[in-house]
Amino acid sequence: MEERLQKLLSRYGVASRREAEELILSGRVTVNGRPAALGMKADEDRDAILVDGNPLARREQRVYIMLNKPRGCLCTRKDEKGRKTVLDYLGGCRARVWPVGRLDLNSEGLLILTDDGELTNALTHPSHGVEKVYSVRVAGADIPGALKLLKGELMLEDGPAKARRVRLLRDDGERAILEITVTEGRKHLVRNLCAAAGLEVKRLIRLSEGGLSLGELRTGCWRYLEEGEVAELKRASGLR
Repeated sequence: MEERLQKLLSRYGVASRREAEELILSGRVTVNGRPAALGMKADEDRDAILVDGNPLARREQRVYIMLNKPRGCLCTRKDEKGRKTVLDYLGGCRARVWPVGRLDLNSEGLLILTDDGELTNALTHPSHGVEKVYSVRVAGADIPGALKLLKGELMLEDGPAKARRVRLLRDDGERAILEITVTEGRKHLVRNLCAAAGLEVKRLIRLSEGGLSLGELRTGCWRYLEEGEVAELKRASGLR
């Protein structure tokens, strides 16, 4: 059965779909001896698909990791400027995993890493509505007014957006701690929502994703997910 090449590569654990596209564009993938093109379809049972001259090798055992990402590291496999990435914290893990989604440089908290391209796509695609919960420390002159705005739809530079839930956890006058739940993966979404409501984000921590929580996992530490946790992620993202 034919399917898009980048989807097939991610299913085999070669790379995420985005990284697979880059492999194809850079000419590192061939199908039946010819360079692959973006958007091309292939049949794994019929076609000879090579990456860097090597045939695809199906990986039966996928790897699923939870990292408590600290501030100051990038959610990428490699940085051309030599800055620290989340992979630098995975000491002892030899699997070729990638981050599922993004936490920006100054954000911290729960980050899932895996070599499962199908789950990566399911967790990050906006149509699946996977919930992500954040603890957000903010500052602003009108916390009650900002909270009211956050509970409605706000217009951002990339279009309208709305948090699924917003709760006030602590109010210290011009500073507060909010719990914000979103289901989209737009870049800097929580920060941009807060800015649109007149708030400055002082600290942002992702507490949970798809029903999984950090628990007692310390900052900068990681662990493998248990089988039941992987099943919970798949249920949350609509996979069987």
